[in-house]
Amino acid sequence: MSGLIGRKIGMTSLFDENGKNIPCTVIEAGPCVVTQVRTEEVDGYNALQLGFDDKKAKSSNKALDGHFKKAGTTAKKKVVEFQGFEEEYKLGDSITVEHFAEGEFVDVSATSKGKGFQGVVKRHGFAGVGQATHGQHNRLRAPGSIGAASYPARVFKGMRMAGRMGGDKVKVQNLRVLKVVADKNLLVVKGCVPGHKNAYVIVRK
Repeated sequence: MSGLIGRKIGMTSLFDENGKNIPCTVIEAGPCVVTQVRTEEVDGYNALQLGFDDKKAKSSNKALDGHFKKAGTTAKKKVVEFQGFEEEYKLGDSITVEHFAEGEFVDVSATSKGKGFQGVVKRHGFAGVGQATHGQHNRLRAPGSIGAASYPARVFKGMRMAGRMGGDKVKVQNLRVLKVVADKNLLVVKGCVPGHKNAYVIVRK
């Protein structure tokens, strides 16, 4: 799946031709530089390594500087491999947001917002006790029984309990491209995408 690296700018809304208000996400997609070309003969598969967002020189090392120097570009913060490009690209070529077209569907993946250690009500949608009956006064958000007794004398794997929430790699599929603003490298997609503002996102066709 071909695609680009981008940055989540934030959310807004647009009106369609029927006057319906559509929530959407604005992504700064590219321009991405081809920093390496994988070939069947050398690597065993065909792919393009793309780099996005300039890195300060002091934050790079000589190995990375040499790698990016071959492509004739500065060091990049984010580097991702993509397969499935129909066009032929050479080392150092730039791929812009015009790779996408309005009306087509894309998949967007990123690291979701970290929410820290959360209980079962927030993490798994448990209802809690809800009623203050039978002398309950502090069990509104408690998990309740977890099923362990003298048999099986343990808690089964996968039991939904409190724990760390968020910070996972999440992919949202089939988001429709509403608008492509080529002069500002902006991609507007319908719906929400994972990650905080300014988070790196991977947009694939």
